[in-house]
Amino acid sequence: MEKAHTKSALKFVKASSQSAVSWSSTATTGMANPKSTSKDNTKPQEFRLHTQQRAAKRAMFNYSVATKLYLEEIQKKRIDKLQKMIDEEEIKLLRKEMVPRAQLMPYFDRPFFPQRSNRPLTIPREPSFLKYCSPSSGNGLYHFDQAHAWKPIK
Repeated sequence: MEKAHTKSALKFVKASSQSAVSWSSTATTGMANPKSTSKDNTKPQEFRLHTQQRAAKRAMFNYSVATKLYLEEIQKKRIDKLQKMIDEEEIKLLRKEMVPRAQLMPYFDRPFFPQRSNRPLTIPREPSFLKYCSPSSGNGLYHFDQAHAWKPIK
């Protein structure tokens, strides 16, 4: 808080010293020139804000983005339309191929007699899924012993 008071005090001292210097300089020279004390009417200079330039660039950018999106949408519509036409043609071809055709009637005057197969019959076996630990393996892993896995059913 003290710093704020000291800063404002310094500003006040500087302002008062500058005005005192200007008063003392006019007092020593005598009467001040009326032309020097009064300022001529000044005209403000023409200036251009950067926001106007940015607004113009942004408008051009927005236009280019909108144009790009519009062209992409048109391209997408063309692709969809072409894909739809291709799908319709494929469906037409499939419908032509799937026309039901008449099948031959089976011969009922000659009955069907199945013939006996020449292959030997399979012998059924009982599955045994037990795993035997081999004493020779030092790692203690189990292995599947196929000699004991399939036992014939009695």
